[in-house]
Amino acid sequence: MAVFEGTYHVLGTPRFGIVISRFNDLITTKLLEGCQDCLRRHGVDPNPHGSQVDYAWVPGSFEIPLVAAQLAASRRYAAIICLGAVIRGQTPHFDYVAAEVTKGIATASMQTGVPIIYGILTTDTMQQALERAGIKSNKGWEYALNALEMANLMQTLPSSINSPTAKLSPSTPVLADG
Repeated sequence: MAVFEGTYHVLGTPRFGIVISRFNDLITTKLLEGCQDCLRRHGVDPNPHGSQVDYAWVPGSFEIPLVAAQLAASRRYAAIICLGAVIRGQTPHFDYVAAEVTKGIATASMQTGVPIIYGILTTDTMQQALERAGIKSNKGWEYALNALEMANLMQTLPSSINSPTAKLSPSTPVLADG
């Protein structure tokens, strides 16, 4: 049996896309700073005028999946990182937005075969979001690490597994001997 596991070192000069929500930008800009710091410390130049990271700002978290899907479909990126914050209010709006963003990001990643990192904070309070965006830790750093690891893992998978033409469909499982 083979074991496939990514590291935080991506071969070559990988490109990353980052999709950031302007809504709750007090939170998302802090997540972005953590993300950029991690990328920089792992050899990726996060300069917006450079050649390794492209940034797409969207109005809110609900719009993130559409742009992430478009970036992924271009096949220009080793991974896409989505940054947003959905904070519970007194209406069911939180539930609808959080659920649809989650489904949209997962669908885009599965359809394109490009790792799309779910960096959407879903919290009950602004305080919880602030704690995750820098007061206690910065989840943006973790999202960047996830992108680096997934980009590396996708590079190391055999081409027969990691093919843009591979379709996700039910098939007969291959069973190991024994």
